[in-house]
Amino acid sequence: MPARAYLDHAASSPIRPQVAEQMAQDLAEGLGGWANPSSQHASGQRVAGLLAQARAKIAQALGVNAHEVILTSGGTEASALVIAGRARAVPGGRLVVSPIEHPAVLESARTAAEQLGADVSVLEVDGAGRVVLGSVAAALAPSGQEPAAPVSLVSVMAANNETGVVQDMAAVVGEVRRATGVERPGRPGYVPVHSDVVAALGKTAVDFHGWGLDAMSLSGHKLGAPVGVGALVVRRDLELRPVTGGGGQERGIRSGTQDVVGARALALAVELAVGEREAEAARLGALRDRLLRAVAALDGVHATLPAGVAHLPSTAHLWFEDAQAEALLMALDMAGIDASAGSACHAGVAQPSHVMLAMGFEEGPARSTLRCSLGRETSPDDVERLLSALPAALEGARRAWKATHKTAGEHF
Repeated sequence: MPARAYLDHAASSPIRPQVAEQMAQDLAEGLGGWANPSSQHASGQRVAGLLAQARAKIAQALGVNAHEVILTSGGTEASALVIAGRARAVPGGRLVVSPIEHPAVLESARTAAEQLGADVSVLEVDGAGRVVLGSVAAALAPSGQEPAAPVSLVSVMAANNETGVVQDMAAVVGEVRRATGVERPGRPGYVPVHSDVVAALGKTAVDFHGWGLDAMSLSGHKLGAPVGVGALVVRRDLELRPVTGGGGQERGIRSGTQDVVGARALALAVELAVGEREAEAARLGALRDRLLRAVAALDGVHATLPAGVAHLPSTAHLWFEDAQAEALLMALDMAGIDASAGSACHAGVAQPSHVMLAMGFEEGPARSTLRCSLGRETSPDDVERLLSALPAALEGARRAWKATHKTAGEHF
């Protein structure tokens, strides 16, 4: 049986061979559990030293300070920690989020509203999913609210995990600073900004200090590390109230015995991903462009992002007229092609994309989407295999769509 064409790297990427080799060696040497990095004996301190080295390597690759790196189980936990941590640090405060955020941010904000009494304000995005800068000032100082609740955090993802649209994060942060009139942390009225960079890291430039961020979340398994490792980069003076208690590890924000093997795997994956970013972006961008040019010739197939919009080189997001997404994915799956309809965190849930709805799409197109995300292992043959299988798969998806609609000529 021929190898499958894996076009779902935005959901998860295979572990890099270098990372797997390092992990195997670490586990063989006993780093998987025989010494606790919090222990004071020699073995524990040796492991603590390896943990510090991993943290420093992550920091160097990201251009941040080692004390700003908090190790987590992944991007979801990192985002949840900063959302809940700020809601707890500013009781009755307001969280400002974009409508196209990952559920890690949106659901955490909703939970903070329900359980911690936080207010939530939602920014506007344009038809490409870019934050409308004018909505930032409106969200920070909403009319008719006297007195306005203090803003505890603004959260905008650097690149969307579904469509691949890239935000101008420096402009977003600049608008926050302009709207509040406070630029320096620690001053009254200062509003911290968080960005989920899970989809962006290794695909486009990420600049924590250059953008002026206060916190950012990242995940290892999108970069070639194993599932279960990630990090929250957060300024040392940003107050986050921990969600749980424990031994005070990771600056008290995430207590618990650290996974040294996982931290070392994350460090290596981040280092490799950042180092190869420019070359991979050029290679994957060419494959993405080939895919989009070819599908443009198919009737009723549309690229979700308009031409000229900044986007990840690795993501091609499409929507289809009169086609059932489930049938399309099933046909591609049977043809040996792995792709998705959108965020893997909503896999199996029959609902329209909240990202596309926020962009102004009707429910029909928002239900009939395909995300093809490319990665290190993606070859030109993988793209050609998709293009070869797509017409027949689309024909079947349209038959399935017609069967579920009462009026044969019904259209979005």
